[in-house]
Amino acid sequence: MPALPLTGLRILDLGIALAVPYGTMLLADLGAEVIRVESTQVFPHQTRGILAHPSKEAIQTMAPIAGGYPNREPGERPFNRFPWANCTGRNKLGMTVDLHKPSGLEVLSRLVKISDAILDNNAPGSLERMGITYPWLSAIRPDIIFVQLSSFGQEGPYRDYRALGLQVDAFCGHDMLRRYRDRDPSYNTWAVPSDYAGGVAAASACMLALIHRKRTGQGQHVDVSMVENFVNLIGHIVMDYTMNGRVQESLGNRDPDMVQGVYRCKGEDRWVAITIASDEQWRRLIEAAGHPAWASDPRFATLTDRIRNQDALDPLIQEFTSGRDHREVAELLQRHGVPAGPVLDDADAYADPQLRARGFFIAVRHADAGTHLYPGMPWKLSATPTGVRTPPVRLGEHNEYVYKELLGYSDEEYRELEAEGHIGTEYAPHIR
Repeated sequence: MPALPLTGLRILDLGIALAVPYGTMLLADLGAEVIRVESTQVFPHQTRGILAHPSKEAIQTMAPIAGGYPNREPGERPFNRFPWANCTGRNKLGMTVDLHKPSGLEVLSRLVKISDAILDNNAPGSLERMGITYPWLSAIRPDIIFVQLSSFGQEGPYRDYRALGLQVDAFCGHDMLRRYRDRDPSYNTWAVPSDYAGGVAAASACMLALIHRKRTGQGQHVDVSMVENFVNLIGHIVMDYTMNGRVQESLGNRDPDMVQGVYRCKGEDRWVAITIASDEQWRRLIEAAGHPAWASDPRFATLTDRIRNQDALDPLIQEFTSGRDHREVAELLQRHGVPAGPVLDDADAYADPQLRARGFFIAVRHADAGTHLYPGMPWKLSATPTGVRTPPVRLGEHNEYVYKELLGYSDEEYRELEAEGHIGTEYAPHIR
């Protein structure tokens, strides 16, 4: 098999939670040797769980986003079974070191010397307080790439504000845009697109900096603000206000230029999305639904009329969809040339014939979490096929490789670092 595009590059992942771990996973998928740098002395909240050792009873009371361990069981090492860690952990290596100790900084400095890039999304000041700064890193390796992702950036009056993806979305105004039209943002889901968008931005920034280095030999410190990055994704709405003074309200499931809606189907919480963007699609919807009377209703004579009177049209369409399975409705409409698709929950997505046909979900065996279907690659490369080469990395899984093979520590030195609390595959006893 041809070498993957990033083969030969070594990247250190100092990320927490979702954003940077997701970005470094994309780089690992493309062949970079990504080393997850963690500590057995500090528990990274929401990175490997809410607690290091939650009880089974505690997990039962957690929301799926926090308690989604396989079979709702903590297992012997819950931190290696936590879904957030495992959904961003494939194709990586893992090592542990306590960066709060001078000896830990010495380990990191030796690792930096043989690495190409470092990605971090700890709160601004966190690494600085340990002495890890761009000047310190570039003194070790002048052409190092240091990408720091944070909510509001490394400078400015909001630098020290703390935020997760939910708060970033809210600060950007996205919560007001994606809410239901008749409800306030507190009804929104826990979807956090700014986290994943931030991870993609950090990975892209790393790639651009590496290209720049290849051309010039220069390293870079890249400061990525999640807020500034995400505002770009809704930039047309910001510009509409800036230039025209218009404040866009939530569209809900609608669209200003066509009839667009999500309609209830047979069963509990089952829905189908339907779009009618032309007179031809309107005629085909009437044909599929078997309601010729809709064609003579003056309220729906033109596309403009249908958009203006969608409040009256929606109940008619839902009467057609409500007695049918959501997939059945979608397939019926598609056969008639009407854009439609079932709204999928997680189980539907696993069974989706399109995703199955493209081999999107991949069975992966994990030593602590068992064998499950995982989302696969977000792209397909014809010349250099990607895939899951290694399962989600466990805490400290590759300590021996990193310390002994890469860094050249002797067996005796390795045991000394182990005794100091740097090296391990379990969290220290004081962490519960």
